[in-house]
Amino acid sequence: MRSLFLAAVLTLSAAAMPASAATKAANASEAARDVLDMHGMPRDARDRSFNIFFDAGAWHGYSLPPVADAQSGFVGPFVHSLRGGQWTGTRFARVELRDAATHRAIELKPIGSHAWPGTLERDFAGEGLSVRQILFYPDSWRALVRIEIASDRARSVEISIAGDAMPAKGDHLDVSGSDIIQTFADSHSRLATRWLVQGGGVPQPTVSGDGYRIALAQALQLPKGKHVDLSVEQSLQYDDRVDSVPEVDPLKAWILNRTRWIGYITAIKSRNIPGLSREAADRVQMKAVMTLLGNWRAARGDIRHDGVVPSYSNPDFNGFWAWDSWKHAAALAHFAPDLARDQMRAMFDVQRADGMVPDCIFLDAKENNWRDTKPPLATWVTLEIWRATGDKIFVGEMYDKLVRYHRWWYRDRDHDHNGLAEYGSTDGTRIAAAWESGMDNAVRFDGAKMVKNGNGAWSIDQESVDLNSYLYREKIDLATLAGVLGKTADRDAWLKEAAGLKPLIQSRMFDPAAGYFFDARLGNGERIRVFGSDGWSPLWAGVATPAQAEAARRVMLNPAKFATHMPFPTLARDDPHFSPIKGYWRGPLWMDQAYFAVEALRRNGYGKDADEMTRRLVVNATGLSAQAPMYENYDPLTGDGYQSRNFSWSAASYFLLLR
Repeated sequence: MRSLFLAAVLTLSAAAMPASAATKAANASEAARDVLDMHGMPRDARDRSFNIFFDAGAWHGYSLPPVADAQSGFVGPFVHSLRGGQWTGTRFARVELRDAATHRAIELKPIGSHAWPGTLERDFAGEGLSVRQILFYPDSWRALVRIEIASDRARSVEISIAGDAMPAKGDHLDVSGSDIIQTFADSHSRLATRWLVQGGGVPQPTVSGDGYRIALAQALQLPKGKHVDLSVEQSLQYDDRVDSVPEVDPLKAWILNRTRWIGYITAIKSRNIPGLSREAADRVQMKAVMTLLGNWRAARGDIRHDGVVPSYSNPDFNGFWAWDSWKHAAALAHFAPDLARDQMRAMFDVQRADGMVPDCIFLDAKENNWRDTKPPLATWVTLEIWRATGDKIFVGEMYDKLVRYHRWWYRDRDHDHNGLAEYGSTDGTRIAAAWESGMDNAVRFDGAKMVKNGNGAWSIDQESVDLNSYLYREKIDLATLAGVLGKTADRDAWLKEAAGLKPLIQSRMFDPAAGYFFDARLGNGERIRVFGSDGWSPLWAGVATPAQAEAARRVMLNPAKFATHMPFPTLARDDPHFSPIKGYWRGPLWMDQAYFAVEALRRNGYGKDADEMTRRLVVNATGLSAQAPMYENYDPLTGDGYQSRNFSWSAASYFLLLR
């Protein structure tokens, strides 16, 4: 058998079994258990210090209670779309059982609490009863908890489910029919909790303070040795004026959930890296899949297609960013292609007529950032999706949009019209121009000044090597996409443009004395000799000559510069501005740039170097192959993670790196 994760895939195929048997089968592989630790309890409504389980694009998530917590149920929900994200409850689906004859409470003791691919699970036992709770997402609207109860003898029990809200001032907890309804001040969002039961009479809900309870009107009959299944759901409407939650069949929803997760896990196909076990590589890829899907959010409000937020753990990241989206989609193409396509559509839904795509978009379009865009990697991703899926229709859908975006760069960001573009902004500010690069405070921009190109179009006064390398790669990839669509004239024109751009980058941006690529100052040709991660982008894009690639390789593999304990920081180690922990883009390692570095080596024939750097990126990242989340960036000298936890493009980069 190839790996423990393959065992998980095979056992997950038991989806059509009764829930208890399917869950037991799905959980057969220990490697699939607790890839991320999902235990925690919020200290306050804004607490994001522990991991939260989301799936299927839902905007509300849950966690397992702390290990010492003996109560049944789950922690939550955390509503990501409410006030930037907050906990609206501390307990969901607590099970309360009483003997029907004596009305005495039956004590249940916890025997297990774990996270599995696509589910949270809790197990309890007491007085001849066993209770299993499985929380999963049938769709983006609701979380559903299957409650499986089995008895060692025939008996009758009274059952209710209970929960605890965490209301803010002005929020309300009410009864509506057989449902518990939670509404929120200054919001049209609405949270509904209900039984999905057959038999047992009409559910009877009550509210007391910040707590609620829904009891079955009739006693539940438990046969000897057989389990009885009940289901509880909690659904979220972002805007109850327009959102309508569809009905769901709990059993069919469970089967579809298991089938969906079989597909995700089957896509985990790790590269053979010397010195890295296949099991460790598979585990990291599984964590990457879970991280990306944990940040998946469905179309709501002014966002018209599903996508992936950078990190639910950071309150600033509750929308979609263009540069992040391209990287997310590149990985999603290989295990969740529908989501990959929608991630691309979400950004291009708001593309301007002139071709510009905004930096980021939000539930409220008034918050979208049009001061800048992000580096042009959308064509690379579209090609990645086509190679993974063969979806020619999607290529046709995207092609003209990609062409307009590509042309926009030369119209609004080529100050001297020499065919080499610059980063810039629409408002003339240098800070927005730095944002456009994606490397907000990179040292290479310290001396940059703004120059005006036209109405609402400004550039910094330097031609950036990564930007022009990406544009070169776009021309090559647009040629491939044109060929897919049978546009032979377009294909030939793109290849001709690429051939014209390549020598400009080689001659203007490569410094023979330093053996590395740098940005170039407008007008005088001066190279801005800052050794940063942008310098290996020509190798990734296929721009460098063999001699230039060999020279850059020596720089990349120099321990004094980039071959650190965890290799490929964003700024060379020997630069006086190097700040490996708090430097942001001035020394920490960002996994997207490290992935591009490895691919740059591999593309230019340095496969053994690429394998060794891959091994170090996995093995030397603290806790990566254990339970540590994937971080926004890392200390290249120690491997410790920093900034946002559960960071999506780190997950995407690791998935692609190991694929």
